[in-house]
Amino acid sequence: MTLTAWRTFLAVHRLGSLSAAAAELGYTQSAISRQVATLEREVGVALLERRARGVVPTAAGTAFAQHARGVLAAADRAVHATREAASGRGVVAVGATPSAAAGLVPAALRGLDAAWTLTTGLTAELEDLVATGVLDLAVVTDAPPGLAADARLVRQRLGEDVMRVVVAEGHPAAAGAAGLADFAAEAWAEDNEGSAALLRAAGAAAGFAPRIELAAADLAGKVALVAAGHAVALVPGLLVPALRRDVVALAVPDAPRRAIIATLPAGPEPAAPVAALVAGLSAALGTPSSA
Repeated sequence: MTLTAWRTFLAVHRLGSLSAAAAELGYTQSAISRQVATLEREVGVALLERRARGVVPTAAGTAFAQHARGVLAAADRAVHATREAASGRGVVAVGATPSAAAGLVPAALRGLDAAWTLTTGLTAELEDLVATGVLDLAVVTDAPPGLAADARLVRQRLGEDVMRVVVAEGHPAAAGAAGLADFAAEAWAEDNEGSAALLRAAGAAAGFAPRIELAAADLAGKVALVAAGHAVALVPGLLVPALRRDVVALAVPDAPRRAIIATLPAGPEPAAPVAALVAGLSAALGTPSSA
């Protein structure tokens, strides 16, 4: 399988059109069609369903796309790291959860005197990449299901993140709320089971069972549902500076909290740029660094 065919498939998957993918990539439509057909033969199943108004992914195509994005991102990082190594510079491979990648980590990377790459993912995925040597450092959380014991990893607490309740601009609670119980009658949107578990636990402590009625693919989708007035949602405090302007993030006293963790490989002391990044992250969260 060629990476070119993978990139072509992802373009078609994203755009929903062979012609649109051809225009974006600079190929002819027939070339796009051949690349996708070759990939489907190699995979052994249909990845796209051709329709009169374009193409839609099959269930297999959706599954393939999820993994293909990671493979291509890793390939791009490999090329970047190789070029930096050839120039005599090292590359720090950093991972971050979506909320940490929204502001905290990019701000800390500004002060890093080294080349770097940034991968976004969920905690379990990122920690596996650290354990297998793909990442030098991952900024994760201890939100449900929590952090599994792993002798390959060392974890350092960087600070704490207090969750916020996000409501649409103009929502009756936008001027403030006394606590989570003020939202007991609301429909909630969630984007992953870990976040949903955090919400359920916080709701139970506040005396109600949250009605999680809408599921989103990611944080951006969850906030979009809130902005449209379909639900309220719980989001990380780290995400607040990056929120869209048509929602309001409310601080409530009984909101759940998550620890922000730096995960590194067990073994030798981290390289100087990695230690410097951990220190910068700790400083940003108001916690002394021991890295």
